[in-house]
Amino acid sequence: MDFYQFARMLCRSYLRFVRCWKVEGEKNLPVEGPVIIAANHVSNLDPVVVGCAFDRKVSYLAKEELFQVPVLSWIIRHLGAFPVKRGTGDRGAIRAALDVLEKGDCFGIFPEGTRSKDGNLQQPKLGVAMLAAKTGAPVLPVALINTQRLLAPITVRVGQVIKPPWPAGSKVSKEELEAFAQQIMAEIKRLREK
Repeated sequence: MDFYQFARMLCRSYLRFVRCWKVEGEKNLPVEGPVIIAANHVSNLDPVVVGCAFDRKVSYLAKEELFQVPVLSWIIRHLGAFPVKRGTGDRGAIRAALDVLEKGDCFGIFPEGTRSKDGNLQQPKLGVAMLAAKTGAPVLPVALINTQRLLAPITVRVGQVIKPPWPAGSKVSKEELEAFAQQIMAEIKRLREK
């Protein structure tokens, strides 16, 4: 058992016994091949919840400030996180995400780019659509419910994969990327309100 599996086992126990979580639709995650898991973001707990909802390892980008805390840096690196300089179009972080997907693994992303302060869905950034356009990886929409509420039961609702409307590596306009990102957020919203 590696560190990721051990940490997931501990976190699943916490989620099951303390937060009484339930996961709906977890079988919608493809068992192999690249996939982008796109979820709403309202809590620091969200990456942990998404990582625990699936049996496949999920890698993430995390703000670079987290990697400046020695013990935390070691933990999140071993959980598959990569640092990102937010607001800069960090090419190294984008390359790390592309590498994960090109290896056929899962990459988790919060399309809003940051946590929602009020719990409402925010406008998506283009990152999720850009990764899908470059790699051809399908996007799995996920709605996280109550992760921001202390001790409230958590629900994770997993939708059906959404395939990008273009072949991998296609030249795609900003408008097309925006439309695809909006489609993903609309599905997350639908899952949240279900």
